[in-house]
Amino acid sequence: MFLQEKLLSILLFFCDYVCDYAKILYTIKMNRKVMTLAIVREGDHVLLGMKKRGFGEGRWNGFGGKVGEGESVEEAMIRELREESGLEALAYKKAGFIEFFFPDGSEVEVHLFRVTAYDGDLCETEEMAPRWFLYHELPYENMWPDDKHWFPLFWEEKPFRGKFWFDKDTHIISQDLQETNSL
Repeated sequence: MFLQEKLLSILLFFCDYVCDYAKILYTIKMNRKVMTLAIVREGDHVLLGMKKRGFGEGRWNGFGGKVGEGESVEEAMIRELREESGLEALAYKKAGFIEFFFPDGSEVEVHLFRVTAYDGDLCETEEMAPRWFLYHELPYENMWPDDKHWFPLFWEEKPFRGKFWFDKDTHIISQDLQETNSL
């Protein structure tokens, strides 16, 4: 009887440990958003959109958003580009993978794509006001502060992986950015 009670107490201890670990993993997953970002490139020009509402309002950015349930990152990128600019991506390639960490514990995982061919009529939407920029005239002062670090790799078509940690005022407090052979 003593052995059975001891085994039961050990089993219950491990169950509690596994349950706590599962709760931690669930919390981490719930605080991580999976997003896409499409940047259209045409010759020496880059298409960006002025974010008119929501997260990133007032900044120039690529076109993107959350990956929907059951949706691949490619499907989400195509949908978001269409919804935010009126363009349909015809030729694209994954260009980068970036993780963002914020002081409130939230995390954002971004799958970045280079769009080189598209169809449709460019238009302003409720969310974005698109505008073409020459690469050497990008408005970094009105973009996310990490953009100036990875955009040269994007422009040179060098795949990259990055991690950026922000403070409460969205200043970069730490970063890790590297070229990679696999995305």
